Amino acid sequence: MKKQIVRVSIMQNAKLMAALYFVISIPLVAMMAIPVLMTEGAGGSLLAMILMPVLYTAFGFVFTLFGAWVYNVVAERVGGFEFTTVEIGRD
Repeated sequence: MKKQIVRVSIMQNAKLMAALYFVISIPLVAMMAIPVLMTEGAGGSLLAMILMPVLYTAFGFVFTLFGAWVYNVVAERVGGFEFTTVEIGRD
């Protein structure tokens, strides 16, 4: 059975992706912290590490918001993602 996603929830997708970007940014910041903490005078780098999760999350939200809106506009004209499903038995 073929199905099409013709519309996505813009705000819900943006919230979800922002949360994912935040979770992804935490290990990145942790990896960046090791060399930064080993150097002297790393005040600017520490500020960047603190701001990174916030900015990463904010940009993830904004760009997903925009991307979901564009998807809806385009899908309305040419159709959405198409996929095939199959029913499976419950165990």
